[in-house]
Amino acid sequence: MKILIRMFFLSALSLSVLSCGTKSSKEADVPQGDNSRYPSDVLSSLDQWSILLGNGERTRDLKNFEHKDYFYAVNHGSDWVVYKAPNGGVTSPNSHNTRSELGQKERWTPKTGGKLTGTLKVMHVSTSGDARVAASYSVVVGQIHSADGHENEPLKIFYKKFPGHTKGSVYWNYEINTAGDNDKRWDFSSAVWGYDMTVIGPDPGTYPTEPADGIELGEEFSYEVNVYQGIMYLTFKSAGHETKTFTKSLISSEYVTKSDIPQQILTLYSVIGRDGTERPNAYEGELQFFKQGAYNQSNGRDPETNMVWSSGSETYDGDVEKQYANGCYTEVWFKESTVGPGTMPSL
Repeated sequence: MKILIRMFFLSALSLSVLSCGTKSSKEADVPQGDNSRYPSDVLSSLDQWSILLGNGERTRDLKNFEHKDYFYAVNHGSDWVVYKAPNGGVTSPNSHNTRSELGQKERWTPKTGGKLTGTLKVMHVSTSGDARVAASYSVVVGQIHSADGHENEPLKIFYKKFPGHTKGSVYWNYEINTAGDNDKRWDFSSAVWGYDMTVIGPDPGTYPTEPADGIELGEEFSYEVNVYQGIMYLTFKSAGHETKTFTKSLISSEYVTKSDIPQQILTLYSVIGRDGTERPNAYEGELQFFKQGAYNQSNGRDPETNMVWSSGSETYDGDVEKQYANGCYTEVWFKESTVGPGTMPSL
């Protein structure tokens, strides 16, 4: 009888794990926390940030602060700060996605500028989702967010890896500051390494070819976001990969008329009817702030409600312990981070 019970338990456990995917070898045997160190001992800039955790907790004073489920320090060859967010948890009022993410306390405008840097590695993304949905299997690891107007996001830096692939993609999105009705807003996506967000599967469980120049889980990369006199300068670096740079005006729009809308948008967003145009001066004059950490893009919403952003991922009704046990979460490690004023770019 004991043997039968044991066999039943092992079978049930196996099915539970497969529902969201097993962890890769790179995720195994990593430390779960360093009781002698706090995140503020690792990242000296944390006094300039507040944090929103995956359980909805907000904290403005991060000196000697940690949370064993969402935000803590580890030593794995060097000191890192871990950000974890389940697929299902407490979200901010204007989002359907869970995050353990820093929010910059200071505000600035595109013309006054600001700079954010980060050195990180993504350790896990949810393996539960719908391959047809662009947001599935992804996490945002850095943002610029507007504090005014529509409160849109002129920058989101993503990492995404399809289940079964070794390599994932890093890309960045620009969300238009919509003229008029913000329900028509959309993101234009640019690939850094691997694909942009528009590469999706033909059906829920079929994935595109693995990107040849992608970034693996546990592979270190860095970014610099430098906004200077209204222009955003982006730099992405990773050992063994080509350094990539981009520029984008935050005060003069490329998308003022319907004829300016890129084909990428017409294709990806056609199913949800988003075809808005942008204010001619984009985000000029609006207060902005940076965000950094793990903003999980996998959520439990039915894909039929939004085939771009509703990933249909497993959430176990918000049970965090079950989500972590079954791979239904995202985990990002940072070892360096700085935030401050924008600087003249060295072009």
